[in-house]
Amino acid sequence: MSFAHLHVHTQYSILDGQSKIGDLIDTAVANGQPALAITDHGNMFGVKEFLDTVAKKNAPLKPIVGCEFYVAGGSRHERKGREDQSSYHLIMLAKNMQGYHNLIKLSSKAYIEGFYYKPRIDHELIEQYHEGIVCCSACLGGEVPQAIMEGDTAKAEEVAAWYRSIFGEDYYLEVQRHETDVPGAEKSTFAHQQQVNEVIFRIAEKLGIKVVATNDVHFVRKEDGPAHDRLICISTNSDFDDPKRLRYTQQEYLKSTEEMSAIFADHPEVISNTLEIVDKVEVINLNHDPILPVFPLPEGFTDSNDYLHHLTYEGAHIRYGEDIPEATRERIDFELATIKKMGFPDYFLIVQDFIKAARNMGVWVGPGRGSAAGSVVAYCLTITNIDPIKYDLLFERFLNPDRISMPDIDIDFDDEGRYRVFKYVEDKYGKDHVSHVITFGTMATKSVIRDVGRIQKLSLDTTDRLAKLVPRKITVQKEKEIDDPDHPGQKKKVTEAKDVDPTIKLCLDKVPEFKEAFNSGDQLVHDTLLYAERLEGTVRNTGVHACATIIGRDDLTNFIPLSTAKDKETGKDILVSQFEGSLIESAGMLKMDFLGLKTLTILKDTVENIRQSRGEELDINSIPIDDAETYALFSRGDTVGVFQFESEGMQKWLIELQPSRFEDLIAMNALYRPGPMDYIPDFVNRKHGRSKIEYDLPDMEEYLHDTYGVTVYQEQVMLLSQKLAGFTKGKADKLRKAMGKKQIKVMAELKDEFFAGGLEHGHPEAILNKIWNDWEAFASYAFNKSHATCYAWVGYQTGYLKAHYRAEYMAAVLSNNLNNIDEITKFMDDCRRGGMKILGPDVNESYTKFTVNKDGNIRFGMAGIKGIGIGAVNSIIEERRNNGPFNDIFNFMERVPSTSVNKKGIEALAYSGAFDSFPEINRGSFAMDAGKGETCLDLLIRYGSLYQKTAESMKNSLFGGGDEIETVRPPLPVLPELDQIEMLKKEKELVGMYISAHPLDRFRFEIEHFTTMDLPSWNDYVDKVSASRNREDFDKDQWIAGLVSSVEVKPKANGSGVFCRLTIEDFKGSTTFALFDKDYEAVSGYLRPHEFLLMRVYVAPRFRNVGDKDNKVLEINGGRTKVRAVSLLANVRESMVRDLIIDLPLNRIDPALRKSLKKTISHNKGKAHLTLNVYDNDSRVNAEFVSRKYSIIASDELLDWLDASGLNYRINK
Repeated sequence: MSFAHLHVHTQYSILDGQSKIGDLIDTAVANGQPALAITDHGNMFGVKEFLDTVAKKNAPLKPIVGCEFYVAGGSRHERKGREDQSSYHLIMLAKNMQGYHNLIKLSSKAYIEGFYYKPRIDHELIEQYHEGIVCCSACLGGEVPQAIMEGDTAKAEEVAAWYRSIFGEDYYLEVQRHETDVPGAEKSTFAHQQQVNEVIFRIAEKLGIKVVATNDVHFVRKEDGPAHDRLICISTNSDFDDPKRLRYTQQEYLKSTEEMSAIFADHPEVISNTLEIVDKVEVINLNHDPILPVFPLPEGFTDSNDYLHHLTYEGAHIRYGEDIPEATRERIDFELATIKKMGFPDYFLIVQDFIKAARNMGVWVGPGRGSAAGSVVAYCLTITNIDPIKYDLLFERFLNPDRISMPDIDIDFDDEGRYRVFKYVEDKYGKDHVSHVITFGTMATKSVIRDVGRIQKLSLDTTDRLAKLVPRKITVQKEKEIDDPDHPGQKKKVTEAKDVDPTIKLCLDKVPEFKEAFNSGDQLVHDTLLYAERLEGTVRNTGVHACATIIGRDDLTNFIPLSTAKDKETGKDILVSQFEGSLIESAGMLKMDFLGLKTLTILKDTVENIRQSRGEELDINSIPIDDAETYALFSRGDTVGVFQFESEGMQKWLIELQPSRFEDLIAMNALYRPGPMDYIPDFVNRKHGRSKIEYDLPDMEEYLHDTYGVTVYQEQVMLLSQKLAGFTKGKADKLRKAMGKKQIKVMAELKDEFFAGGLEHGHPEAILNKIWNDWEAFASYAFNKSHATCYAWVGYQTGYLKAHYRAEYMAAVLSNNLNNIDEITKFMDDCRRGGMKILGPDVNESYTKFTVNKDGNIRFGMAGIKGIGIGAVNSIIEERRNNGPFNDIFNFMERVPSTSVNKKGIEALAYSGAFDSFPEINRGSFAMDAGKGETCLDLLIRYGSLYQKTAESMKNSLFGGGDEIETVRPPLPVLPELDQIEMLKKEKELVGMYISAHPLDRFRFEIEHFTTMDLPSWNDYVDKVSASRNREDFDKDQWIAGLVSSVEVKPKANGSGVFCRLTIEDFKGSTTFALFDKDYEAVSGYLRPHEFLLMRVYVAPRFRNVGDKDNKVLEINGGRTKVRAVSLLANVRESMVRDLIIDLPLNRIDPALRKSLKKTISHNKGKAHLTLNVYDNDSRVNAEFVSRKYSIIASDELLDWLDASGLNYRINK
């Protein structure tokens, strides 16, 4: 007798099921079982993957789609309290497509209408959507078993009779037996099951309902039980040794037919009844041709193709003029014919419609991205904004005329507008026609080690150490096929090193320290890694894809199951597919990516800044593409903040390249990536004539001319294959895809065709062979020119703005990077290099974002101040716009409604410096005692409130009132400004950065002369040295300096010694040191927040044993940062400046200089030796005089005098 499991949970029963779908299928097949159902808790997340995997494996197994639903005790709409939190379990299986459609309706409505802690259905929905479904009474959590366990057999019969009345002979009562002798497993479950089963058999006999055996599968193999036990601990946040935690019987695995038959030997019919259900089920196929929405046509049109043709040519006349070139017309007609043939006119109409709507709403739309920019139709419809004919972009790269595949148009919108476009689409097509796409987060290698370590009470230090042993990448040897140079026409296998993401299995194989820990004899460590490996990759949570959007022809729940999630913008429920993005399109759904591109927001903000500061209305899409100042900016590498061109490496190559035309920027955008980057030197040398531009065949110049004979783009390979070998457009795209994805078999077929076509066109075989080999070598790196062109254009636009409107552009860049302090620091440095000041917030000049003031400097935006909301900021700006600038602090308090800006907001404005322009008050005044238990801030707020109440009272007075409001302004205490360190500390707390000054400003001399690198450079140095295997690279002293931003000291987990985490920051970034025991004790006296330190540091090597326990062989395995010495920056000049050498030109020495020098030196006595280097440029003679009378200190006074006097100096340390 055979058997089929009909109650099975995959990993999509999140943090409850452990089973991977592929493993379940393989095990069921190995057991000889004819069918398998999946029935995840409340969802159908895994259904499509399940069906696809069975088909892909060609498994001799009937896949059955199901779900274990949660059934509300009353109505699904009730959410009254604890009684509505609990819900019954119920198994439903789809017999056919009708049943599947009813399942997705039930599952979707469970989320949309019934979600309360869990997605719930109710009896009303079951009655409505029961057709085509087999229903089983479920586990002990089912409605019938729960009534039995409550001792209410009559209710159990009543419930069973109700389900029988709905489902007829497709309703089955379910029995399970989980007798267990596994230590620590739940023993009571079996007793409850036996109690329930006894009554179920009686009810079945009485009501004529058949009984079916299931095993409530949660993991695949028996030996997976302990790992599943730990998964439950992670799910419930329980310690593994907690005696009160939730436990399973560890019998919930995919048992063999023999095991299930033995368990129910007394009732063999419950085994055979599973096959009865299997026979009722038809195999369903969820793959579907595209189900495109129908675009609503305007009056006068009845056919989508006709309307698309109309809009395309309407746009073509705008793009190309009234007399459209014949070649362009042919291209348009070819594309329209292909779109018609493939059935995609509505797709293009939908896209052009929401892009048009976006622009009408003021949302900025990118010029295009990906292969869609190769379509002239898309260009004419303004879906894209790059002329594909001008730049040799190919339609067939987007839509291959030889094969039908869903077009893929991804659209960039400005960050702030993307949500509005989604809402437009939702409103136009209906909320039930549009949804987001689900994502699944899995247990990653490091996080699963930490999870398992936590529930097993492994010490935090040990858990952290194990997690940190996991490298970013692991190098493995991969086998691949290449052309055999010794045997033309044949392939040979070679291995190549490849960096891959780590797994625990790979770490055990490739990281000796990891393996050593696993085999160390420490059982807790061993178990942590063992069970972490078993759980690694298991689904942990759901999320919402950042940009994917589904648009359906009808209600989406007619096609796919939906779930819900919370909208981050509004907090309301949004619809989300239950299938992930990779499965959506094969189910027939139209998926589009609405991407938020921050650079578009920057462009938008810049144009607004230009309008505000200069009164100019700039059309960024109409700027000249041959602007000399823009190319000069690129050529000097002045590209900080310039889209796609701002990395240091890119800046270096731009300086080498000296781009002089847009095609140069397109090529650099494509080449500056791992792999093709190796071709940049040749590209640069060819441009400047240092290397000869050569073509294998003269015919190749047409398509390689713009890239100086270097093949850079996929489109070049496609065009050349057509020209040299007569490939069709479709075949050229097939070649592009085969080369890019290394499809060996397809490439072999196309190679024969290429050679045959090339020879027919009269090209020598040897040269064809060279061309083909070159393509094979580079094709996997070759870039999509359509995408490179679009993003190069955006990069050019940002470069143009920086070249011509630098302040306005950098203000926009700063506004859109407020949450990234490292980026902000970099951009602020760039602003200073460009001669601009970054000014703090000011209630009379600031707007919401960074803007440019009348002096051409950048003013911080008030919306960036923590503690004041956007409503308050808008209220201040609106009042200033309507009634002019604020005269003083009292005028501000009088005019800005106290209902708009509360005390917290006023305080934030005060300490961020937004009132600094008012001379009668400073930041030190606000917290000072003003008498009567009030601070000065309280006094001002009370005054403002009284003034506004009086004004309101006079306005509403029966007798009107005069213009003057008689409210006496209270006197303000005159107090000194806050200490600079305290002022800057508050400033950073409120605006996230130092603006008015930097705490380290007074130590610029020390940092310039006594450090070897800044902190970002130190971090890079640490990474570089740690990656080295050369012993000589380690233990080299470096000097760094910074402000202590945090010190965290705590006892080590093992109780012996302490651990300190020290973070320091400088002008450009920060770094963190981990100090233990003696290392900490040696420097602990210096480690106080806001202390200024000079530190001598180095990278020490870590070692690992690559031998065995008896014969250790140590090799370097990374590095760790160490602190050798610490000094206070305040003491550096006194203690570390040994000599100060002042250069004195002979022709400058006169009585006045001698007198001034002597006076300055006498005021700055210290320990450093003073040397005067007197020199004569004409005779090239110099003499050094060491002062015996004066020892000095390199004080600010002395250094400022030297700078003011135009005298150079040097120091010896």
